[in-house]
Formats: sequence, structure tokens, C-alpha cells
Amino acid sequence: MPRRPLPLNAIHTFIVTARHLNLTHAARELCITQGAVSRKIAALENWLGFPLFERHARGLRLTVQGSSLLPSFKSGFEQIAQAAEQASTRHTTLRLKAPTCAMRWLVPRLVALEQARPELHVALTTTVDHGSGLGHFDAAILYGAPSVAGYRLFDEVLTPVMAASLLPAGGLSFEDLTRFTFLHPTADGRDWALWLAGRRQALMMKRNQHFDTMDLAIGAAIQGFGVTIADITLIQSDLAMGRLVAPFRETVKTGAVYSLIQRPEEEAPPQLAEVVAWLCQQP
Repeated sequence: MPRRPLPLNAIHTFIVTARHLNLTHAARELCITQGAVSRKIAALENWLGFPLFERHARGLRLTVQGSSLLPSFKSGFEQIAQAAEQASTRHTTLRLKAPTCAMRWLVPRLVALEQARPELHVALTTTVDHGSGLGHFDAAILYGAPSVAGYRLFDEVLTPVMAASLLPAGGLSFEDLTRFTFLHPTADGRDWALWLAGRRQALMMKRNQHFDTMDLAIGAAIQGFGVTIADITLIQSDLAMGRLVAPFRETVKTGAVYSLIQRPEEEAPPQLAEVVAWLCQQP
């Protein structure tokens, strides 16, 4: 016949009581009544078959058997606590917020992080609000003016890009752009205007399509819908794999940057610093 399960809760009560040698003090620490402490100790003594304490007018005294068991019980509970803490740390979910325009840069890096450190869990939330603070998140990527309190990930640098299938065999002249549909990452067309101002040239835009985000405009360009203006960091992999080509060498800085902010160290969950360091050092 199998023996009854070991009463772990009663062992914890025994360890606390042995530290105080006083039922009232043990009850206060455990947030239970003195009678409940006595019952738990009695249950453990019944399971073991011998007493753990001797009752005296001034309090308690450990029996020989109780003194012998106490170090092993304390060591066992410490190991359980350490194992639980390590398991909790390994499975901590870190909450990251990022603007949708950063997804082409961010997602490959999160995939690489998951492959390198599968025990790290990052819950990603996207937003069209580019400059708000952390809120209830552990870290956030911001787009806009440089963040004094954050890490500078990269500057926004724009250049026109298009699907390789649209590029003429002999190359593309500046005037040839008028043949294509202009894809705008914003409703006001400011990105194209900024690049054209950098060249000090005007251009007739006969056909235009506006998108809510740069990521959508880049996706349309990859499908051959037209030519868009895009950040060179966001399209690195698309250029490397030939999904897009950049027909002109001229680029222009917008003054905007992508920054990473995080919770203060004293409020940060475990392993947040490691995730932040990973994102900051990735090319």
C-alpha cells in the first residue's frame, strides 16, 4: 500500500516555527491562526511518527529528531524555491510595442532572437502611434525625434525603390519616373517631396497611390504596383534578395530616427536587458 503524500505545507510551517520557537510568532509570519499552526505541526508529526517539538512554558524546543530533520527540510525547500524562480525567469514574457513601419526591420531580429534564445518570450504589439511612451509595456520602439532617454537604433534615410521587373534594361533616368505610379507612404506625400527637394528637381506625378504606412507602400512596390520612397534600413533584406532595386544613388535624411526605450532597471522584468541589448546590436 503506497504511503500517504508528504505534507509539504506542514513542512513549511515546521521550518517557520523552528525559526521562531514560538507558535504566536510563526502564526503571524504565516498569516494563519495559532491553532492552524498547531494542527499542521501535529499532522506532520503524525506522518513522521515522532514529535518535532517539546512544549515548555516559555515556548518550544526542538526534539532530537526535529533538530536532525530541520537542515534537510530547509535545504529541500530552498532547492524547490530556486527551481521555481529559474523556471519563472525562463518563461517570462516581455511586452514590446513597436510602430507598424518598423516591422520589416524588427520581425527578422525577433525571429533570430527566438532561434538563439528560445527561452526568451517577446509578446509584440504593433501600433500606428509612433511616439507614445511605454504605457504598460516593458519596452517600446519609437519613431520620430531622437529620444533622450532611449537607444538610437537607426536614422531614417530615404531613396526611391521599385520591383526589379519594372527596371528597364538600360537603367532608369530621373525623367523615366513619370511613367510609373508613385506610391506614397503618407497621405501628404512629404517623403517624395523631401527626396525631390534634395535633388533640387521637380517631377510631374501623374498617377499616385497613398498608403497609411511605409510598410504597405513597400509591399505594393514589391508586387510591381509602382515606385515608392522607402527607408534604406527597412528594405535591406528586400534589396539583398532582389525583391526591390534602388535605381538612384541619392538618399536623403528626414531627421527622424527609430529609438528604443525600456522600463527602469528597478522595474524591469528578468532578461529585458538582454533583449534590449540584442536589438541594439543587431545590424
